[in-house]
Amino acid sequence: MDRRDSNRRIDYVEFAVGDIERSKAFYGKAFGWTFTDYGPSYCEFNDGRMTGGFAQGTPRPGGPLVILFADDLGDLQRRVEDAGAKIVKEPYAFPGGRRFHFEDPDGYELAVWSDK
Repeated sequence: MDRRDSNRRIDYVEFAVGDIERSKAFYGKAFGWTFTDYGPSYCEFNDGRMTGGFAQGTPRPGGPLVILFADDLGDLQRRVEDAGAKIVKEPYAFPGGRRFHFEDPDGYELAVWSDK
């Protein structure tokens, strides 16, 4: 799938974990995942089909953070706000792009990112 086919689709799953090395050991041994480290507080995993990340932190209620992709981050932020979402982290830059977080009507936190 090329990036044009990714707009408004789930693109990434991020786990907040207490110990990145422990998580790498577990998921590597149990499922054969491979890893790319991006400093001491972030690691990307690849399960052979999808990538995601382990972020050093407190595991969040409700499980991993689901991250969607947007061709136009501002437009999609307006769309989710118009649909009734609450923005819980305003857009911010990170290596690779920008993203924001929102809560859906049931309180689930999701994020949207763009490489632009």
